[in-house]
Amino acid sequence: MDTRLHNAAAADDVAAIHRLLASGASIDTRDESGATALLVATHGDKVNAARALIEAGADVNAKDDIQDSPYLYSGARGHLEILKLTLAHGADLKSVNRYGGTALIPASERGHVETVDTLIKAGVNLDHVNRLGWTALLEAIILSDGGPRHVRIVELLINAGANVNIADHEGVTPLQHARGRSYDKIEALLEKAGAK
Repeated sequence: MDTRLHNAAAADDVAAIHRLLASGASIDTRDESGATALLVATHGDKVNAARALIEAGADVNAKDDIQDSPYLYSGARGHLEILKLTLAHGADLKSVNRYGGTALIPASERGHVETVDTLIKAGVNLDHVNRLGWTALLEAIILSDGGPRHVRIVELLINAGANVNIADHEGVTPLQHARGRSYDKIEALLEKAGAK
């Protein structure tokens, strides 16, 4: 298995990437975990390597053995520059991770405000429900500390038109989750948006 391109991506070595591609290296070859060189660059937030690979035609939607792709991983981790590159080069907004969630759901949970804003503007489905039964709005409440970043994310989701009344698998709504956690600012935003 030839992983020289993966090594160059991990090192953010653009010259080596160009050299390897010019000598016939396969741009979307996989390593032992099923990752492409672009996914390796994305893991390390190696923007220069990612840009070189994407501009050379690397597949931004190629998934590894655990269903991560450069698009999904950059969204989940808040690697904003790489995310923007994937969006400009054909990212599949309907693509889902191993939890059945879009990139917006983990970005919301992890408090990546700019990433959430970027994904909303790109047109990702605001109300997609993952296998846990959670939307981005639910994850921004259930798996957060209710702090300023998550308040802002809830506000972005509401302003973009997210359905504030989609409940989890147990029938608990976003408003009920916010109240149960005493997230007063999130509760106020939800009430103003007509949440029940």
